Amino acid sequence: MPKLIVTHEVDDVAHWLASPKREEVFARVAKNITTFVLPGDPKRVALSMEVADMDAFDTVMKSEAGASAMKYDGVRPETLIVYLKG
Repeated sequence: MPKLIVTHEVDDVAHWLASPKREEVFARVAKNITTFVLPGDPKRVALSMEVADMDAFDTVMKSEAGASAMKYDGVRPETLIVYLKG
C-alpha cells in the first residue's frame, strides 16, 4: 500500500486539526491518516496516509466532496504538494 505525505497551508491550524471532514471524505481511500504541524509556522501542515488505490484517491481529490472538505478545512489548494514514498 503506497504511503503519501501531503503538505499544504491552511487558514487556521486549530480548525484544521479539529475538523472531521478529512476522515469523512478520505477514510474510504486512505488509512492511518496522521496530521502534522510545522513548528514556528502557523499556516503550514502535513498529512501522512496509506492509499491502496491511487486512482480512487485522485478521484476523491478532484471531486466536489474533496473540494468542499478542503474549503471547509481552510486548505489553500494552490499550496498542496503530494509526495509518494519511493
